[in-house]
Amino acid sequence: MTVDKITDIYEISFPKLGWTFHIDPTAFSIGSLTIQWYGIIIVFGLVLALLYCFPKMRRFGIDSDRAVDAVIGGVIGGIIGARLYYVIWKWDEYKWDFKAIINTRNGGLAIYGGIIGALTVGLIICKIRKVRFLPMLDVTVLGFLIGQGIGRWGNFVNQEAFGTNTDSFLGMTGGRVQLYLSNLGDPSVAWDKTVHPCFLYESLWCILGFLILSAWSKRRKYDGQIFLMYLAWYGSERFVVEGLRTDSLMMGNARVSQILSALICVASIIIQIVMFSKYRRDPESCILYAHTEESRLLIEETRRKNMGMSAEDAKVNDDDDDGGIFDDSDMPDNDTAVAAENSNASDGENADDNKEEN
Repeated sequence: MTVDKITDIYEISFPKLGWTFHIDPTAFSIGSLTIQWYGIIIVFGLVLALLYCFPKMRRFGIDSDRAVDAVIGGVIGGIIGARLYYVIWKWDEYKWDFKAIINTRNGGLAIYGGIIGALTVGLIICKIRKVRFLPMLDVTVLGFLIGQGIGRWGNFVNQEAFGTNTDSFLGMTGGRVQLYLSNLGDPSVAWDKTVHPCFLYESLWCILGFLILSAWSKRRKYDGQIFLMYLAWYGSERFVVEGLRTDSLMMGNARVSQILSALICVASIIIQIVMFSKYRRDPESCILYAHTEESRLLIEETRRKNMGMSAEDAKVNDDDDDGGIFDDSDMPDNDTAVAAENSNASDGENADDNKEEN
C-alpha cells in the first residue's frame, strides 16, 4: 500500500486500520537526564515476569529465597549480554566508542544476547546457591515470554524491528520508518509503502506461547521440558519473522539470528523426541525435581528460617513431614495420576494379602 510522506518523525500509522499515533520516544526528563519509553517498557515487562515467576517456583521444586540471587544475576547478565551481542555484530558503528556502547536508551538490545547472558550468569549462581538448573530454566522461560511479549512494544515506540513492504491490513509506516528506508539504499524496500510490524508478530507469538506453556507446565513429564518447548516455539517464530526484517544483524549475506533460530529449533525438537522416548520406556527415570525429597527439605528449611528459627533449628530431617509443601493444585497432572496408580496398586496388594490370609 502506497502512503504519503510523513514529516513528523514521531508519527506512527496503520493506514488500513485508520490508526495514527504520535509518540515521542522520550517519556520525561529530570534535568539533563532523559527517560525513554523503551526502557520503561522493558522494565515493566521484567517486573511482570518476576511477579509471575516467583510465586510459581514452588511448583517446580525451587526455593525462591535461594533462586532470587540467580534471578538478579540473570537480569544483570541478560542486559549486558543483550548489549554486547548487538554491539559485536554492529562493531563498525561503535569502534571503541565506550559512551555509545553503554547507551541503550534508544534501543540496541539483542534478545538472543540477553538470553545467552542471563542463562550464563544464572547457571553460575545456581551452582553456587545449590539451585537445580533444569527446573529453574522451566520457570524462567515463562518469564522470558512475558518479558519478550511486552518488551517488543519498546520497538514500536522507537519505530524499529519492522520488516519489508506488505499490503496486509496490519501494515504500518511512520516518520522514522520512512527516514530509515529512504537511507537504506535497498531498491527492494520502498519507503512510501507500508511494512510488516515484526515487533507485533513477535509480541503476539510470545504472549500466546506463554499461555500455552504455562498451562502445560502442570503436565510436564521431565525437568527441562518447558525450556525445550520454549526454544522450539520461539526459534520457529524468530526464523520466519527474522526473514522479513530490514535491520537484521548480518554475517556476510546471512542473518545471524535466523541461522541461530534454525539451529536452536531443530536441536530442541531432536532432544524432545529423545526425551519423550526415554519417558515412554521408563517414566520413573524422569521424576520431577519438585517431587524429590531434596526439594521438599530445602523449601521446608527456608520456611522455618522465615518463621524466625535459627539455622540449626531450621534443619530438616528426612523423616520430618510438617512442611505441607505441595498442595494438590501445585502437583502436575501426570504425577497425580502416578500417585493414584501406586495407591491403587498398593490397595490391590493388600487385598491379595487378605485373600491369602482368609
